[in-house]
Amino acid sequence: MVAKPLAELIEDCIAPALAAQGFAGRSIVSLWPEIVGERLAARTRPLKIDWPKRRPAPGEPADPATLVVRVEGAFALEMQQLGPLVVERVNTHLGWRAVGKLVLKQGPVATPGMPRPLPKLDAEAAAAVDRQVATVEDEGLREALARLGKAVALRARHGSPAGPDTAS
Repeated sequence: MVAKPLAELIEDCIAPALAAQGFAGRSIVSLWPEIVGERLAARTRPLKIDWPKRRPAPGEPADPATLVVRVEGAFALEMQQLGPLVVERVNTHLGWRAVGKLVLKQGPVATPGMPRPLPKLDAEAAAAVDRQVATVEDEGLREALARLGKAVALRARHGSPAGPDTAS
């Protein structure tokens, strides 16, 4: 069995939530700063895409969707002025005229905060884990098991929800 990168597995986990909001994939949400620029991305977040309820008749062009974006209150007027540019950038990213209208919802936009320092595993416990995995011949597997063991030990001691890559 070949290990898969986490990025490949996450798509399957979040796809239902994104689909419920009208997003076909995670690209608009995850690449929002690249699509609209860092300045706009710091004050806005895409919430959902509202697709038209009516299906077009054969040969009739489909109506474009509406992109709903949360925007900080003080920035809403500027975002309204930049709406056509944002629609153009989103459509360019998608490769077709999917979005025809932008709707703004005022509200707080969560900004990524500073990560809090994670608790460290004491040297004695880390050494105990290293001793337990020392007999594993494959170096990559040994290192992965050591990270996992240290994360489990850290959680047991501190009650931390730390993952395998957070232990030292």
